[in-house]
Amino acid sequence: MRKVMIKHVRESSINRSSAKAVLPALAGALVIWVVAFMPVTSTSEAIAQTAASPRFDVASIKPAAPNPPGELMKVDPGGRTEITNVSLKRLIAFAWHVQPFQISGGPSWLDSVHYDIIAKPGTKPKPGDVALMMQALLKDRFQLTLHQETRELPTHALVMARKDAKLGPRLIEAKEGDCTPRDPANHLPPPEPGKRFCGQTIIGSRRLTAVSIPIANLTQVLPRLLGHPVLDRTGLTGNFDINLEWTPDDLRTMPSPPDASDMARGPGKKGGAAETLFPPLPAALQQQLGLKLDSQKGPVEILVIDRAEKPSEN
Repeated sequence: MRKVMIKHVRESSINRSSAKAVLPALAGALVIWVVAFMPVTSTSEAIAQTAASPRFDVASIKPAAPNPPGELMKVDPGGRTEITNVSLKRLIAFAWHVQPFQISGGPSWLDSVHYDIIAKPGTKPKPGDVALMMQALLKDRFQLTLHQETRELPTHALVMARKDAKLGPRLIEAKEGDCTPRDPANHLPPPEPGKRFCGQTIIGSRRLTAVSIPIANLTQVLPRLLGHPVLDRTGLTGNFDINLEWTPDDLRTMPSPPDASDMARGPGKKGGAAETLFPPLPAALQQQLGLKLDSQKGPVEILVIDRAEKPSEN
């Protein structure tokens, strides 16, 4: 796991070289995780990662200040980890490379009490060491113990919406040479106006854009937006440019502002000061990308929390 940042912002970028990430998109005041793509992973693999875990040299854990502006998780190249206003559940998701819906059990405060953490390793960590050091820290300071189970849970299969497998207007097959490959060693380079980086993915509260990514990357993003695992059953190969826009359900039920009368014109219409009203995410996938979500149930590996205590004072 390389550089990780959570910001109280509208949009953020993810690079494909670490492209196994997803972010929760929350409506309104958005909290975004920019992570080195955390897919729905095997929890047996996640638990196995704990063997001979490296550790932070020093670490400070304190309750977060009340009413902070957002969440922050930042890891610098030397391994110094700075976390602001993050719950234990989010920390477990980061440390074990799982989605929040793959975490079960735990105390009532698991997702409601937030913490600030500053942790430093003694030496520069190897790739993946920061997550392992976070596992060790959570076990030591939160007395965290957990185990793996497999449960039947709701899942989605992403399939073609049309029998003729025609792509939607916003799912465009990428052409070689249309984007610039990114150096895996420089996974978050400074933005360059007009330059398209292969694999770049930007996710906001109501929009997802991507440059030359496989559909498998999309199915790694969608679980954070839907709260369920998503399996790729499209049969599509190659890479695609994606421009997906939707309106979160809670924003669709909010009263329209006085100057938003043009929303009544329907999806995709815009005028004056009003924001565009797009369909909900499932409908947007079908209309814009030509893809459909089929609901089903299937085996999902989860982490079950056996014990977790509030951390001791520093």
